[in-house]
Amino acid sequence: MPTFDIISEFDKHEIKNAVDQANKEVTTRFDFKGTDSSFELTDDKLIMTSESTFQLQQMFSVVCSKLSRRGVDIACMEVGDPKPGGKSVRQEIIMKQGLDSALAKKIVKLIKDKKLKVQAAIQGDQVRVTGKNRDDLQEVIKMLREEKLDMPLQFENFRD
Repeated sequence: MPTFDIISEFDKHEIKNAVDQANKEVTTRFDFKGTDSSFELTDDKLIMTSESTFQLQQMFSVVCSKLSRRGVDIACMEVGDPKPGGKSVRQEIIMKQGLDSALAKKIVKLIKDKKLKVQAAIQGDQVRVTGKNRDDLQEVIKMLREEKLDMPLQFENFRD
């Protein structure tokens, strides 16, 4: 029976490269000269540090452009509020991956509401869709791409 998996992941190596490029751009830009502005990447958190919230906004646009050029969907970012501390202001960006249970349930509900001859099952942080007809599976992929969800979705392990 044909199946495929719905996941939400990003390439950590591409994020590291984008952050390195953003750091390089911030150190060479004229409007950041003399400031102690930097990006720091830990596990799934990106921490921006600068002297003002305006500079944080500029840094955010720089990192977003670098991420999108490297093929990372910026919809997987959860942006925190700027936190002042001493001379600098910090802002955390959490890089989310994997389908949480609420989003997985929403995807399964969307698939069932479509009334196609497929079954959707939640398996950890992914959803497996199984059907007798390959065309039905492709219809599910098309429907989910058109749907506006909180996280970017990828479709993998398409088997006939």
